[in-house]
Amino acid sequence: MFELFNPQKRPSLAQGKGPNRWDWALLPLVLALLMAFGFAAMQMSRPFVVGEVLQVSLDPSYLPYYLLRTILRMFTALAFSLLFSLVFAAIAVKYAAAEKFMIPLLDILQSVPILGFQAIAIAPFIALFSGDLLGVECAAIFAIFTSQAWNMAFSLYQSIRNVPSELNEAARIFRLSGWQRFWRLELPFAMPGLLWNMMMSMSGGWFFLVAAEAISVAGQDIKLPGIGSYIAVAIEAKNGTAIAWAIAAMLTGILLYDQLFFRPLLAWADKFRFEESQGDTAQQSWLLDWMRNSYWFREWSANLWKLLSRALGWFSVRYDGTSSKAKERNIPSYWNKVWDGFLILASLLAAYRLLIFIHSDVGWSEALHVVGLGLITLVRVMLLIGLASLVWVPIAVWIGLRPQYSQKVQAVAQFLAAFPVNLMFPIVVFAMVSFDLTPNIWLSPLMVFGTQWYILFNVVAGASTIPNELRLAADNLGLKGWLKWKRVYLPAVFPSYITGAITASGGSWNASIVAEYVTWGKTTLVADGLGSYIKQMTEAGDFHRIALGIGVMCIFVMLLNRFFWRKLYLLAEDRSR
Repeated sequence: MFELFNPQKRPSLAQGKGPNRWDWALLPLVLALLMAFGFAAMQMSRPFVVGEVLQVSLDPSYLPYYLLRTILRMFTALAFSLLFSLVFAAIAVKYAAAEKFMIPLLDILQSVPILGFQAIAIAPFIALFSGDLLGVECAAIFAIFTSQAWNMAFSLYQSIRNVPSELNEAARIFRLSGWQRFWRLELPFAMPGLLWNMMMSMSGGWFFLVAAEAISVAGQDIKLPGIGSYIAVAIEAKNGTAIAWAIAAMLTGILLYDQLFFRPLLAWADKFRFEESQGDTAQQSWLLDWMRNSYWFREWSANLWKLLSRALGWFSVRYDGTSSKAKERNIPSYWNKVWDGFLILASLLAAYRLLIFIHSDVGWSEALHVVGLGLITLVRVMLLIGLASLVWVPIAVWIGLRPQYSQKVQAVAQFLAAFPVNLMFPIVVFAMVSFDLTPNIWLSPLMVFGTQWYILFNVVAGASTIPNELRLAADNLGLKGWLKWKRVYLPAVFPSYITGAITASGGSWNASIVAEYVTWGKTTLVADGLGSYIKQMTEAGDFHRIALGIGVMCIFVMLLNRFFWRKLYLLAEDRSR
């Protein structure tokens, strides 16, 4: 059984009592981070009224300040995304009735464009914090949250569902309650994949940062100080030098939080690998080594884990003479039937309201036109996901099996995943106009530019958790070449691949709004598809057709996930048991 609250003790170079040189080395770093984020947090709340102009300068000297504000927003959103993921996955896995509703809901949430969430959230947040900039900041954080949470929630849900049967049996034998099972088995088992998806979610936040920080409300444009607003202003001014500075600032920020946050967490989570011997797959972190040698940190962490370990006793199960398999995740069949009937009625009501909306507000010919555009985007999404899979699955497995390389490419992959597609518009427009290329074909790769990395990150996470014993057994049996891939590597990473492909597919639908309608200066390139339709209706202010486009996109994503990805997911779940 995994031990989340009783970390593995390692020999330390600093066994004496009292502060040592590692403490004095860490102290300036900790104080600098606390002061920087404290200063940035203070700037989030100040008097503000809608209509007031927030100046965003293209002077590169402001970039460190903008980077600090942006990273604080992204980590705040990441914290809420993690909390949402823990609650969502725990409920969806434990209660089959809730799962029937929550997984389709996650499909819908994943397919709704970030602009849709922002349009709904901005007014309530501004009203909640009237006269204060904090309302706009909360709206930006919420927009970033919607680009991070769905991927993390589905990854955690998928990982918990794929806990090996022998570990579940051990949990039943030890009579762990649902609370204890989650913290001692399910979350530790899912930890490596969750951390890799947290990195991908941070990169996803960067990808949609321009939309999150440059907000339009009541006919007013609000640009919060940050890298996203800096990029938006640079694009408006067609300032290539400023865009280059923004890219450099993004890379700096990604390198910093990779070294100071994700790299230590990945090295720490290595102890949750499901194997007896660690082999040569251990992650390394200079910061974690410093912290393990620090007297202050060892004392603080020991007290923290001791405090948290008391929570494991909550909601314990007393032996009542019944079978250890009693009271599993199913509720009584009567209530299952009632719940199923309620979901069917709710679905019929939603379908009825959709039909009324189409008949009275947009017309059937327009609806059929939008469905046709959705089919075009569907073909693009499936072709691009297929091509991305052929490229990245072999590379990701190779990287995941070699931690010395995975640590080197980790920050590079985060940067590429975070690179906003808007910054490619000048190159794309110039190339397509110069070579007279067809937008319907050559704008398509932009859809998968930021989402293909979901496949890479998830497969790397899956490959990195392949037990060393399994790899040694394959070598002893003489498995080589395609046979080794077919019998060992591909089955081992298949569940992780499906998770990455589902999130990449949903993200590609969302990215089609940006990719199918490209503007640089006075030049606009438009490809036929559902994304360009939603973008054009947004610029025209036609809310009925915006709702129609988003609704059709949600239906396509739900049907695709239900009848294609869901079948593959169940296959992956069966193979993992």
